[in-house]
Amino acid sequence: MKPVAAVSAVLTMVVWLCASTTHAFSLNIEDYPDAPPFFLAVAKDSETFYAFGRRSPLTAIHTLPCTTGQGAGDKFKEGDLKTPEGVYFIQRTLTRGLDWGLYGDLAFTLNYPNPVDRLKGKTGSGIWIHGRGQTIVPRDTQGCVALNNPDLHSIKASLTRGTPVVIARDVVVNDAPGDTSRTASEIVGLLEQWRQSWRARSNEYFRFYDQKRYVEPGAPTFRAFRENKERIFASKSWIEVATYDVQILPGTDYWVTWFDQYYRTDTFVSQVHKRLYWQRDKEGNWIIVGAEYDRPERDLEQLYLSEARDRVSGLVENWRQAWESGDIVAYSRHYAPAAVQDARQGIEAIVVQKTTLWENNPPRRVELSGLSVDLHPAGLRVTFVQDYESASGFADRGVKTLLLEPTASGWRIVSETWTKSSS
Repeated sequence: MKPVAAVSAVLTMVVWLCASTTHAFSLNIEDYPDAPPFFLAVAKDSETFYAFGRRSPLTAIHTLPCTTGQGAGDKFKEGDLKTPEGVYFIQRTLTRGLDWGLYGDLAFTLNYPNPVDRLKGKTGSGIWIHGRGQTIVPRDTQGCVALNNPDLHSIKASLTRGTPVVIARDVVVNDAPGDTSRTASEIVGLLEQWRQSWRARSNEYFRFYDQKRYVEPGAPTFRAFRENKERIFASKSWIEVATYDVQILPGTDYWVTWFDQYYRTDTFVSQVHKRLYWQRDKEGNWIIVGAEYDRPERDLEQLYLSEARDRVSGLVENWRQAWESGDIVAYSRHYAPAAVQDARQGIEAIVVQKTTLWENNPPRRVELSGLSVDLHPAGLRVTFVQDYESASGFADRGVKTLLLEPTASGWRIVSETWTKSSS
């Protein structure tokens, strides 16, 4: 292990917390796949401000002096003059109405207290990263992190809304991956299970939460949160939840995962940037104790549709191959039990019609072209030009429309219609 100040080049990143007897938070940096590509770190003991960026691999691209709170240790209550320790995120940029001597002409607000801080009863507000109108001196703020004004301006372009900031007693680089990589991987795996259980409208979804302490906006108790979700589960035939750009960092005794989330049902769509805060329960399991929401910085619908096209293209090709080869078992697996195929209702009717037809005149050629995918209340609408030829030489050409609904295991056809081409 070596201090970050001694590292001038390559750093790959994993972070883990080490609690001393005074519960001070030490940030260790290793390597794990879902670490953020850019984040800030503050070492309170050495009064050092770091900016880490992925430069193949992650590198300490800025190492700057800073000053933190006059009080020693982690912040707990308003007015204690301490700088909080943990993971925080930049919220707003302030450039007007600032006291030049205290803040310079630039400041970035942080989301203190975060959900875990509030569960611990921490109070106070107004924790910023800001400049100073004069040269900084050690331990000279009321709880904020202050940099020399020119230094802060030199990196301001990178300090955007949502940038993570880890504040710790000290910051140390660990050259080899260790338990932190496994913990990060474990929690990211749990996040994927959480997503899948939500899509499946399963009661397993609720086991990922602290059922005594978890609350979120609009649901002041866990019971209210659960009852609302159960009403939605019961009223919907399907729910889609897609997550993008999952990242993770640790706090003092917690981890934070954050990601963009695209959610939709047959009647509702939402796009959010979400943070989930994880702590161990009494049995040592990682569970969600808090959440925060923000606006995403990109259009997630286009991202969702792009990925849906990739997935659906594979499904349609498998369906085409099963049809062309006359494999009724593989073919029928692509349909929902109540699927409608032109005038036929239900998978049994579809299987009977196709089996009878293929016994006397099996398919010879099924070709598809011009596939397009759009959102539809059923799930997705897929259209393409279909050219068909049977063993007897019968051929036709037309436009096929498939309506697909999502399931826990993928997509299935709920409606199939064909319109003969005029050409």
